[in-house]
Amino acid sequence: MRPFSALFVLVGTLLTACGYGATFLFSMHFRTLGGNDLDTGEALAGAMVGTFIGVPLVGWFAQRIGAARMTALSALCVGMGVAGFAFFERVSPFNVVPGFLMGFGWGAFYLAAPMSLAERTSDANRGRWFLRLGTFQMTGMSGGPALAAFTIRYWHWTVGSVLYMIGGLCVIAALMLEIFGRVAPRTHASPVQERWLRDARAIFRTRAVYPIAMIALGACVFSGLMTFQMSMVQGTRAQASTFFSVYTVTVVATRWLLGQFVIKVRREVATKVLLVLMLLGIAAMFAVPYHVLFHAAGAVLLGTGYGLVYPIIQTQAVNDSSATYRHATLTWFVTSYFIGVFGFPALGGWVLVHWGKGTLLTLIALCGLTALLLAIVRDRRGIDALSNA
Repeated sequence: MRPFSALFVLVGTLLTACGYGATFLFSMHFRTLGGNDLDTGEALAGAMVGTFIGVPLVGWFAQRIGAARMTALSALCVGMGVAGFAFFERVSPFNVVPGFLMGFGWGAFYLAAPMSLAERTSDANRGRWFLRLGTFQMTGMSGGPALAAFTIRYWHWTVGSVLYMIGGLCVIAALMLEIFGRVAPRTHASPVQERWLRDARAIFRTRAVYPIAMIALGACVFSGLMTFQMSMVQGTRAQASTFFSVYTVTVVATRWLLGQFVIKVRREVATKVLLVLMLLGIAAMFAVPYHVLFHAAGAVLLGTGYGLVYPIIQTQAVNDSSATYRHATLTWFVTSYFIGVFGFPALGGWVLVHWGKGTLLTLIALCGLTALLLAIVRDRRGIDALSNA
């Protein structure tokens, strides 16, 4: 694929990911409207419902209009959802509508974007392009809210104005992704992903069930720390924008510098080491009230642990399933991820409002610890299978 063509999909992905990153501003947004983190959780619960509808439709639409056009339409949905939150000027049950729209768009985009690359790359260079796509995506997810928080704090923009701006960026992303589909012709067919529900029983009888569950728990940690970051640092000298910025730089740097090394070492060892780093990042958040340096340390540890463990767990899910069920396994993997990303804030917002920051951090830590225990159980099951063979 030519670099000129790739520029459209990579920048389009970056801008669309900023739309998802806008969810990390919702805690501040609803507080300015007189609401609280319960409203944040309800809005993201609507996003989770939208995701469940968007993800299964990707395979069907990709076969008919192409994955690239599907990414463009998805980016447009994300932008409309983000701008929709700014449109409602008071807390309302109707906030679930833009949440649904944003979740529908992001869920569809999350599958369609790599699919559009798969249609235009060979087996030999596909991994390199996937790594670049993931890096641009992660940069937008956490770098976008970092810049937004900076704009709100130092340029005194309203949260609503920032949300409108991000929605506009998603419209630009949709145009770029449509152009990508036109200037970069397809060379491979899209994989069909319509049997994922019927294949669930076969998948969950294999070791693939462990990474599928682990990514949901890891996503709970990620969404919990990022969505409620502004609430967690209230009353301390720490700034949420610092956490977003340090996390972004860490993820980008570690993926470029350590990505190839982590892939080459034993995945079982790498998974457990990275999950321990993620747990240390959560532990550092408990100490933020005592010293602000723990805040940056938590961002570095989370960015290294969660930022690198995701592609490893994804590879384990694929390798633990037979070739017949790999597309369905990936769909379940992505669905499980979105359960954690959009589902956990609904629970986390209730815990934060009723029981406080300490209890929420404890719940997040339990999710991370459970993911580590599942990694150990998965490896143990592999050893038992080899000994009985």
